Amino acid sequence: MLEVEGVQITWLGHDGFKLKKGAVVYIDPYKLGSAAEPADVACVTHEHFDHLSVEDLTRVVTPRTTVVTIAACAEAVRGLHPGAVHLVKPGDRVEAHGITVDVVPAYNTNKFRSPGKPFHPQADGKVGYVIGIGGLRIYHAGDTDQIPEMEAVAGVDVALLPVSGTYVMTAAEAVTACGVIRPKVAIPMHYGAIVGSPADAERFRSGAPCRVEVLAPLA
Repeated sequence: MLEVEGVQITWLGHDGFKLKKGAVVYIDPYKLGSAAEPADVACVTHEHFDHLSVEDLTRVVTPRTTVVTIAACAEAVRGLHPGAVHLVKPGDRVEAHGITVDVVPAYNTNKFRSPGKPFHPQADGKVGYVIGIGGLRIYHAGDTDQIPEMEAVAGVDVALLPVSGTYVMTAAEAVTACGVIRPKVAIPMHYGAIVGSPADAERFRSGAPCRVEVLAPLA
């Protein structure tokens, strides 16, 4: 766990994070360990099983939780019976429980499942988020390559960036993205579970033009 200006940032492994300062925010919880506690806000970036994990969301979503996600996840999250569901697209903003959630694009430009077919097409509307909590702006990039829209989140306090390659940015691409985003702190993610290894995180740390914290996943 890393604490930045009183905000606790816990990496749950893969792309999953818990943010806490008063309110509790989960982003893409997957294979939750001891981190499970009731969520005020739960954000899901897209419908792939390692991001929309109903099993894990069931452990943290309550009748007072606000869930923020895209339309492709609507049926699954409504089945959890949260207090509210906001179906969003890039450019939207949600405010709940003292938390702000700004929705930003996430898509592939050079990662393909077959020629001309990216793993995360821009047209699908998959997303990342900028979470406002405790006076900080924390950018969760989602499953993405480096994209021009990252310029719009420049100057965030913390950037959570995928580094594994295959489906998302490589470590080298994340270094380039970090130069555009210019966060105060960057935390690598999307490695160690489905694809990627701690070596990707270390490659990112060695090249990034900002402070990098490599977190251990919470067991």
